[in-house]
Amino acid sequence: MNPSPVLYNLQQIFYSEFQAMFVLGLTGGIGSGKSAVADCFKTYGIKVVDADIAARKVVEPGMPALQAIAEHFGDTVLQADGTMDRAALRNIVFNDEQQRHWLERLLHPAIGEWIATELASATSAYAILESPLLLETEQRKSTQRALVVDVSKELQIERATARDDNTREQIEAIIAAQLPREDRLARADDVIDNSGTLVELKGAVATLHQQYLEIAASLGKQGSV
Repeated sequence: MNPSPVLYNLQQIFYSEFQAMFVLGLTGGIGSGKSAVADCFKTYGIKVVDADIAARKVVEPGMPALQAIAEHFGDTVLQADGTMDRAALRNIVFNDEQQRHWLERLLHPAIGEWIATELASATSAYAILESPLLLETEQRKSTQRALVVDVSKELQIERATARDDNTREQIEAIIAAQLPREDRLARADDVIDNSGTLVELKGAVATLHQQYLEIAASLGKQGSV
């Protein structure tokens, strides 16, 4: 079953609904600490839309995407209760680039629609789209600026293995499947180094928040003209 190109058109329509609002894209590799950065922004009342949550929502039981996945990969990717077996699916797609691309073509448009709806409902001064695939997908088109959370590869592996109870080999495979660090940094408008302490991280976020408030205010003035 191939994803319908109509979904891509729907995604463009949804994105057009909030182009006047300042939307910051937040991204980084596995283990970089995107969620910690997002949590810091939340303390200022900023709405954060998490693409990982969107990815879970669109494959809940009864959703068309889950049915398509089961038809394509077989029942081995389903658990006894009908929910998706994420570990089983992850093992398939991270070892088969063609299957990973198929899954991305299916899920990215549906995820984009969910994200667009959430961003359009934001009432904070600006909104944040937190996504590990921000720079690799159409999600980047819904943002005006990209903030990359950066740490070294070794620190990524150290944090991710401790957090997810995965092996070094599994984390390295995930890193290899993601956008290379150098490319991510080259596409960033802003970079936040998350290799230090939480206090340092909060200070960096505070500085960026003030900068983003100014950008949001400027966009608001342009929209009112």
